[in-house]
Amino acid sequence: MKPASVSIGLTNPQSPVNVGAVMRAAGCFRVDSVFYTGKRYALSARFNTDTRGASQAIPLTGVSCLLESVPEETKIVCVELVEGAIPLPEFLHPDRALYVFGPEDGTLSQEVIDRADAVVYVPTVGCLNLAATVNVVLYDRMAKSGMSIAGDELIRQSRDANNRVRVKVSAEGADT
Repeated sequence: MKPASVSIGLTNPQSPVNVGAVMRAAGCFRVDSVFYTGKRYALSARFNTDTRGASQAIPLTGVSCLLESVPEETKIVCVELVEGAIPLPEFLHPDRALYVFGPEDGTLSQEVIDRADAVVYVPTVGCLNLAATVNVVLYDRMAKSGMSIAGDELIRQSRDANNRVRVKVSAEGADT
């Protein structure tokens, strides 16, 4: 069995702020690579909000088609508000996945939807922005995987340098 692999595909992202936030999420949730199509991001990339430097460790690659070079055994999972899609809480994530997200000001093409192994949506009232949707999907994948790591050591490694707050525990062991 091949190890789990997660990639993100962004369709013509409009906002460099969202792409930067997607890269930050990719780093937090251990995504292997991020691909994007279109020219809008490249024109405005200098406004990147990847404050954790994930783009230095995770490839962010411009491609002409997100579906042309999907590795074998990788499932294409489109994330879009389309009729007939699976609500995210009911979705079982594949081990190897390319999650494809539409642009902030549009939708995925019917051709991309038709090639998908699954189409899911985040059941909200109204739509989330691109970066928020990526974060929710990646969190859902991690939470359902049973492979999440937790504990004080993770907190120490992950928190901001200015954060040294702790939860006090009473003598009885209950949080105060």
